[in-house]
Amino acid sequence: DVQLQASGGGLVQTGGSLRLSCIFSGSFFDDYAVGWFRQAAGKGREGISCIPSSTGSTWYSNSVKGRFTISKDNDQKKVYLQIDSLKPEDTAVYYCAADDEYECDGLLDFDFVGQGTLVTVSS
Repeated sequence: DVQLQASGGGLVQTGGSLRLSCIFSGSFFDDYAVGWFRQAAGKGREGISCIPSSTGSTWYSNSVKGRFTISKDNDQKKVYLQIDSLKPEDTAVYYCAADDEYECDGLLDFDFVGQGTLVTVSS
């Protein structure tokens, strides 16, 4: 079975950076679309970035485009989210997710979701 473990969150000042990591445990990592979504306190989930399993463009939400960068290491079975120029409104629990049936337009419905890592941005 697939398991995901996210890490790298923390407390950072406005304008700061963090690098989130997600370890994928399971087989056929290359067959999975992988992405990140977040959930702020009292709000719904927001998809923010995704890499499709097949050829296609990496996707970013408008709220993070130009500030966040997603990448994956197929050999290490890891997914990263470099988050720069952080703003207080980026404060949320960040989750990595993966699916081998949905592509990025189904990010919020991905079958496999990690436990989340909290990012707090102070003003």
